[in-house]
Amino acid sequence: MKKLAKGNILKNLPQNATEEVSNIIHKNQNIRIEQIISSGQTSPAEGWYDQEENEWVILLQGNAHIEFEGSGIVLLRQGDHILIDAHRKHKVIFTSKNPCSIWLAIFFK
Repeated sequence: MKKLAKGNILKNLPQNATEEVSNIIHKNQNIRIEQIISSGQTSPAEGWYDQEENEWVILLQGNAHIEFEGSGIVLLRQGDHILIDAHRKHKVIFTSKNPCSIWLAIFFK
């Protein structure tokens, strides 16, 4: 029998990180699940994310703002989730520092 992988997405968080932290929780050919920890980091000012995969994300802690090209800004608070379709251009324009923003992101085709 395969051993179960157990963890806690809200434990052992980095302290005073100057860069966004991304940890892959699970990955195979169909799906990638990541824990992302942001402490004030945002997307680069120039350009947009234009991903090959769909991304479902839930904000487990903190606040964040995501801007979508041509359709405005979505404000996210703890517990909010959103589905970002593949090739939907977007960027993160704000993440809270205290508390930090903890995301659970699921990428899939």
